[in-house]
Amino acid sequence: MSTKKYRPWAPDQSFLLPPSPRDWLPEGHLVYFLLDVLPELDLSEIESAIQAKDPRGTSPYSPAMMVGLLLYGYCLGVRSSRRIERATYEDVAFRVLAGGNHPDHTRISEFRRQHQGALKGLFLQVLLLCSKAGLVKLGQVAIDGTKMQANASKHKAMSHHRMVRLEARLVGEIEELLKKAEQADSEEDARFGVGEKEHDLPEELRRREDRLARLREAKAALEAEARASRASQLREQSDRARQTAESTQDETVRKGSQTRAQNLAEKARDLDSKDEDPPPSAGQLPGHKVRTRPDGTPHPDAQRNFTDPESRIMKKGGSFLQGYNCQAAVDATAQVIVAADLSNQCPDNANLVPMLEQVRDNCSAVPEVAMADSGYWAPEVPENCKKLATEVYIATERLRHGDTGDTEPLNEESEPEQADPREKMRQKLRTEPGRKIYARRKTIVEPIFGQMKEARSIRRFLLRGIESARAEWQLICLTHNLLKLFRHTATPVPA
Repeated sequence: MSTKKYRPWAPDQSFLLPPSPRDWLPEGHLVYFLLDVLPELDLSEIESAIQAKDPRGTSPYSPAMMVGLLLYGYCLGVRSSRRIERATYEDVAFRVLAGGNHPDHTRISEFRRQHQGALKGLFLQVLLLCSKAGLVKLGQVAIDGTKMQANASKHKAMSHHRMVRLEARLVGEIEELLKKAEQADSEEDARFGVGEKEHDLPEELRRREDRLARLREAKAALEAEARASRASQLREQSDRARQTAESTQDETVRKGSQTRAQNLAEKARDLDSKDEDPPPSAGQLPGHKVRTRPDGTPHPDAQRNFTDPESRIMKKGGSFLQGYNCQAAVDATAQVIVAADLSNQCPDNANLVPMLEQVRDNCSAVPEVAMADSGYWAPEVPENCKKLATEVYIATERLRHGDTGDTEPLNEESEPEQADPREKMRQKLRTEPGRKIYARRKTIVEPIFGQMKEARSIRRFLLRGIESARAEWQLICLTHNLLKLFRHTATPVPA
């Protein structure tokens, strides 16, 4: 009986001619798509920053190659600079993309850190490519958020009242250690004579002094943030009192409101000697404001994290995490993200209008219809969305899973004229068109968070600080759009 012959296998066989990298990956691979997209991206901001440096020294890597490595890594969920460096040796796709280069992980990390503003700007360029491909129609847009773990632990956060207690305890411990050190030095001098060299402080004392310094730094920063937060609240109250004075016809109310506005403004100036904070730009999400007492001191429960001070403890389901509130506006046509931002404020009720403004700025148009869950409800939202010429559908209450509320749909003409904004929206969602439109919300926006967290394993930020986290979030979202565009080239979306 004849034996089977095996296919040739010679791992040590040298090639007479070097093989082409285009033969290493199957046709239609994501790397080839990225190599076609990279020349379409404007990387002049990165190139200008590189050319502004001293020309002497080691030649820099190509900006296009470095951007390509980051984009491909984020598409796969490979974000660690060390893993990307290792992949340029071990992964065929990374080797093809890097063209035989092997940038060190420190260079990759520094490139991402130094050019995070330019990388954030690539979101708009990729969104424009998606629009040109017909993946963005702005007929229906769904807005939602997800809590993302910061590069910090919630156990490294401390409340103000605990800081005060710990500071007092550390001061007492340091004084006690100093007394012991002084006593030990006196005993040694009496026994061996006075030395010419000063003895080093005990390690335990040095450790406590370092800890006290960090604690006082965090405490001072929290108190400054509380003063700024209270000053901002007083300015807002002063503005409302001034508006009341300008709109009322009652002379007594007008004078009282003017006096109140003036007093509140003076208190704000006392708390914040600097100029007033500039108004947020269109589309910028509101940030967290530290809880304060009326005198501008932090509330005892106000917290600050030592690792990432700008992150906040947020509730997610039945647990809490130290993180950021990531927002996304998603077009219904192909689940392309048309606006992405984040905030360190846990509630969503002030995020809907700014996100729609970002959609307008990014796409030079507003969506016809916008949908959001009950977390985005606020009485003034429908009127503000109407000014943007967007029809909005927002749940006014949280329902149990599978509960659709009132079972009987209403006619569109049955909306009560004298109802408040909440009741009007509630009745609007009970109409047959309202039910059909709002039912699409979760199928449009919620899958993208599952794709990020489960398919790409992106569940926490690598960078610290709200601006760095915002840049990384937009990098995550632009690679989501890149994957949508890549799949569209293979399977076009029907018109």
